[in-house]
Amino acid sequence: MKDPLSYSLTDTLISEASSHKYLGIILRSDLSWANQVNYTVKKVWKALHFTMRILKKGNSNTKNLAYMSLVRPILEYGAACWDPYREGQITALDRVQKKAAKFACHTNSSNWDTLASRRKLSRICAIFKAYSGEHVWKAIGDRLQRPHYLSRVDHERKIRSRRKRTDIAKYSFVNRAIQDWNQLPAEVLGTLPCKPNTLKKMARKVIEVR
Repeated sequence: MKDPLSYSLTDTLISEASSHKYLGIILRSDLSWANQVNYTVKKVWKALHFTMRILKKGNSNTKNLAYMSLVRPILEYGAACWDPYREGQITALDRVQKKAAKFACHTNSSNWDTLASRRKLSRICAIFKAYSGEHVWKAIGDRLQRPHYLSRVDHERKIRSRRKRTDIAKYSFVNRAIQDWNQLPAEVLGTLPCKPNTLKKMARKVIEVR
């Protein structure tokens, strides 16, 4: 077993932490996103309850706009990265949108895109930027590789994926993004190179059909 790493600053030993918030995202030493999901759920419920109190007598359009502007951005901040795969965590996030739909549309259902589909679309757009060589995504883009072979159903822009032994690795952002990318129809990726918004519109249509 390897000894834990130790860091010091001006002869002061920096204590080790199991989790830390960085740019609004809670990172854990075991790479789990449980803390981030719990934090998001708690924060977004506060925002939704505040919105419901303020707009109790507002019309549906105003309530819709308030949800899209004040509540949903909290649910989706960095969500392409920490998108949960456990059913309980997914349900906890969806419960917020269902409550908001009942408040805004006076029904348990709405014409809003599901949160899961929006997170998936965000992953596809992110991996597209890495694949296209955008500077911000260069660290990931440089590690993307072509597969050793292509089957008849594969498109020419398929990215090589690696088998993972643990759920943490299997459901990591990069691994899931590659799977989503490889499952896109050839006609969607046939438009490359293109602007991110163009790919987003085409990918969204595919996700809605599925």
